[in-house]
Amino acid sequence: MGGPGCTLAVGRVRDCGVMRMHSRFRTDRRLTTRMGITLFLLGLLYVGFVAALIVLLKSWVLVVVVAAGLLGAQYWFSDRVALFAMRGRVVEREEYPELHGVVDRLCAIADMPGPVVAVSEMDMPNAFATGRNADHAVVCVTTGLLRRLEPAELEGVLAHELSHVAHKDVAVITVASFLGVLAGLIVRFAFYSQVFGGARRDQNTAAIFAAVMGVSAAVYAISFLLIRALSRYRELAADRAAALLTGRPSALASALTKVSGDIARIPTRDLRTAQAFNAFYFTPALGREPGVARLFSTHPSLEQRLDQLGRISAELGETAAPGGV
Repeated sequence: MGGPGCTLAVGRVRDCGVMRMHSRFRTDRRLTTRMGITLFLLGLLYVGFVAALIVLLKSWVLVVVVAAGLLGAQYWFSDRVALFAMRGRVVEREEYPELHGVVDRLCAIADMPGPVVAVSEMDMPNAFATGRNADHAVVCVTTGLLRRLEPAELEGVLAHELSHVAHKDVAVITVASFLGVLAGLIVRFAFYSQVFGGARRDQNTAAIFAAVMGVSAAVYAISFLLIRALSRYRELAADRAAALLTGRPSALASALTKVSGDIARIPTRDLRTAQAFNAFYFTPALGREPGVARLFSTHPSLEQRLDQLGRISAELGETAAPGGV
């Protein structure tokens, strides 16, 4: 990560008279529109879901208190949960000076507050951003990513993650995913209650539990599809923003190719813990995806991402560096 490569990256950032027009994360109206539509549809679904639970459970206080409590917990503590699950820890500048240096440069160019920087001791090469807003954001990279990427490639990945922070993607996905989390918890609760306590219930109680389970399963399925459609587009938007900010689409494409290839070779058992947080990752913690699975993926295909970066590279008139894509 260190040495001449970082010096070149610094020089390129400072000597950017032509690139200044791309010196900030520009507002992405298409992303904003899609996030707005998705949240509106999820909001309608949320209202309908809560209304159905109130009717079925005959206790609006219980439903509202539980729903509000879970939403608040997910919104306020999502960063800590993600870091804990991925064994990430906050690192100081003295410990990872080059990493902090790249983040500082990108934040200065993008005119945004610097996030907390964290590192996860995992061989899986990946990165993610979390936190409820830009002032409470965390950008975490794995040691596997740091070992594999060249300085320009790492800069592209970090610019991608900072774009998520700047565009409030993290907060939107956290709030949007809440409905699916709540519905999933209710399905599990209803299932286990029926399994372990079904023999002691009358028919009316069993019917209510079955109705709650059915409504929750339907809500989970709809929210699942809406969130994944939004997530795929926001990844393309973050790639585009990162490429324009750094002026090096080829470096980001090289990082994508390298990381995706290495993840595909990591044993599936080592990826299971990480898969729950795929929506937050730079690239999903999956092996090779079969065709139909791409319809439910949190990320667009590698080919889609590389095609977009290739078009941006042509628009910028970029000359790919040796070894780049």
